[in-house]
Amino acid sequence: MSISRKKIVFLTGTRADFGKLKSLITITQESKDYDVHIFVTGMHLNPLYGLTGGEVIKCGFKNIYKFVNHNNSIEYMDRTLARTINGFSKYIESLKPDLIIVHGDRVETMAGAIVGSFNNILVAHIEGGEVSGTIDGLIRHAVSKISHLHFVSNEEAKKRLIQLGELDDTIYILGSPDLDLMNPKTLPSLDIVSKHYEINFLNYAIAIFHPVTTENPNINVNAKYFVDALLNTGDNFIVIYPNNDLGSSEIINEYKRLQNNEKIRIYPSLRFEYFLSLLRNAKYIVGNSSAGIREASFYGTPTIDIGSRQKNRAKSPSIFHCNDDANSIIDAIFKAKKFIVSDKLKSEFGNGKSAQMFLEILNDKSLWLVQHQKNFQDINYEKD
Repeated sequence: MSISRKKIVFLTGTRADFGKLKSLITITQESKDYDVHIFVTGMHLNPLYGLTGGEVIKCGFKNIYKFVNHNNSIEYMDRTLARTINGFSKYIESLKPDLIIVHGDRVETMAGAIVGSFNNILVAHIEGGEVSGTIDGLIRHAVSKISHLHFVSNEEAKKRLIQLGELDDTIYILGSPDLDLMNPKTLPSLDIVSKHYEINFLNYAIAIFHPVTTENPNINVNAKYFVDALLNTGDNFIVIYPNNDLGSSEIINEYKRLQNNEKIRIYPSLRFEYFLSLLRNAKYIVGNSSAGIREASFYGTPTIDIGSRQKNRAKSPSIFHCNDDANSIIDAIFKAKKFIVSDKLKSEFGNGKSAQMFLEILNDKSLWLVQHQKNFQDINYEKD
């Protein structure tokens, strides 16, 4: 390779974004051409969510730096943003990286992009150009506008970034990197996972319900509807805590109604590969998590997608959209149970080879010559 050894920082704040970044971290840390560091913060270091930063360490990665960005409260996203900016800024001042890599639409993502752009460091954004409900969509697009490089999931996402004024030659279609980890042959067996998490039933569904911050006044009633629907189905459920956005405490409080129920197991978080094994073998997944849109669709596991959080995110015959009320959720579950999985289902998010593509793109000298001063690309509309 013709470029000098480059220093890269990956920023991870949640169990979800780590699943997206893991294969990219692995392939770059194994390369002699890159000095790779990992900034671990956010939910990873919050005891309420299982201290998933330990999973990053268990992967055997080098150069891990941990920063606690929460202060007892999980409600004030703006204050979390400010603390993360402060901590990450001090970190990169000492490290002086060549590239900062962030993912998705979390508060930590925005902090990383702000620090990088304000300090004249290249920022690469993974999975920009997608749409989602709540505050997440605003964060995702804002991060794209202050990032210099874009690794997107598909052509549709690329078109959106161009619509936002991003330059075509700074956008790379990578697919969704978590698909690299989803080959059933490389996942732990369902028996191993069930024993590890003490799951005593074979037939089950997965339930993940996140708060929609822009609809926060409705969170109590929507969380109640969600739990009502789970209880009314009579199915076995593996329930996973929401992310730590405004409204998560109301959802977790509602989950108290599910405790001591032999048909339900509740977890703050699950190891990503173990979660994938459970998802692949689940009867369906219900809630409003992107896992139902992306990973579940890859396996053909039926998804009941509730409310507006994932609106317009993706289309698949295995996804059943419904409203937030309990009756709508139950009706959608009934339809999903009748869904017949087809081998012809096709992922909209790549083929599971994102890491290799990522490394090849980094190895291209031209990527490192991209202008730090961004230019807005106007769209030339043809007149009738």
